[in-house]
Amino acid sequence: MASNLKMTPQLEQIHGEIRDIFRALANGFQKLDKIKDSNRQSTQLEELTGKMRDCERLIKDFDREIKDEGAGNPEEVNKQLNDEKQSMIKELNSYVALRKTCMNTIGNKKLELFDMGAGASESTAEGNVQLASEMSNQELVNAGMKTMDETDQAIERSKQVVHQTIEVGTQTASTLKGQTEQMGRIVNELDSIQFSIKKASQLVKEIGRQVATDKCIMLFLFLIVCGVIAIIVVKIVNPNNKDIRDIPGLAPPVPSRRLLYVRTGELFD
Repeated sequence: MASNLKMTPQLEQIHGEIRDIFRALANGFQKLDKIKDSNRQSTQLEELTGKMRDCERLIKDFDREIKDEGAGNPEEVNKQLNDEKQSMIKELNSYVALRKTCMNTIGNKKLELFDMGAGASESTAEGNVQLASEMSNQELVNAGMKTMDETDQAIERSKQVVHQTIEVGTQTASTLKGQTEQMGRIVNELDSIQFSIKKASQLVKEIGRQVATDKCIMLFLFLIVCGVIAIIVVKIVNPNNKDIRDIPGLAPPVPSRRLLYVRTGELFD
């Protein structure tokens, strides 16, 4: 069936590596039955465990490639690829169960337990191996599908979080842009206000200088008027004072006159 599948070069490469590992596992377990020394059996089983880990990783890569290219493939091709994936999962689970049987046979409790999930603890891996040994092939396939579905859901949730983060970032950028433009307008208005204040200060200074000049003129005129009044008063009080000249336009004071009268019986000469 695999030879009739329509695969991309990347999928063909991954599929070929998985099949090579399955052949190596089959040969390895056949050799394991012929080995009598328990230490050599443990070493052989550790090598087979490493190959199963590699196979599990490649199956995940195979599934990821199917999903990435699913939109461009016909539905029938996607169905065949998924069936092939399920077949490989089932075959891998059968080797996992066989490994558990061999471990019980050789009685080596110090072997590393096969990790069925990336980042899982040893206790979790042991539980997975024990569970796999007790399940049928169909149950193993269903369990693998369930795990993959949970992984897909986790990926979708991560995508939603990323999408929401991008939206929040876009809104934040838009808000910052609006605030930047508003700050620019405020700065321009402040510049205009500062310029107006500067012009007003200059105008106030000019008005102050004009007022000071007007006060000086008024004081000077007041002094002149006071001086003229003082001169007039002095001329009236002491008209014979020769030190003070006559004010132009002001008539000189009238000299005092003596009245002449004639007594009775006297004649004018």
